[in-house]
Amino acid sequence: MTNSTSIVLLALARRIEDELGAALAPLDLTVRRLGLLGHIAGVPGASFSELARMSRISVQSVHGAVKALVAAGLVRDLTARAGSASTIELTERGEDLLREAKRIAAEVDERLFGPAADPVQRQVGKAVRAAFRLSEA
Repeated sequence: MTNSTSIVLLALARRIEDELGAALAPLDLTVRRLGLLGHIAGVPGASFSELARMSRISVQSVHGAVKALVAAGLVRDLTARAGSASTIELTERGEDLLREAKRIAAEVDERLFGPAADPVQRQVGKAVRAAFRLSEA
């Protein structure tokens, strides 16, 4: 057993990402793609640079990801012309997918941190919700 908080949290984070990734797979959605959709929905008018900062990926990666999301019909890029500021927004299909993904994430939260979860994980979930003022799962 380690005494490192970082290592314990990384191990738990990997488990969460694995569970969430598996639950999102039927939607053809990854955790990273879900995060990007959430940022686009939550920060209207965010630039590619802002999306990159929020997602902790390169601007080039955001451009590629947004292009893929546009091709999938999940977002639209209302860029007037090359070099101008972009307005990226979810399409109705993207909003529906994000809503379903949030429902699935809530199920994963319940499984990992709800009343039937390991007592330590329940404590972690409670502490995270309190620290970030999140509602109960």
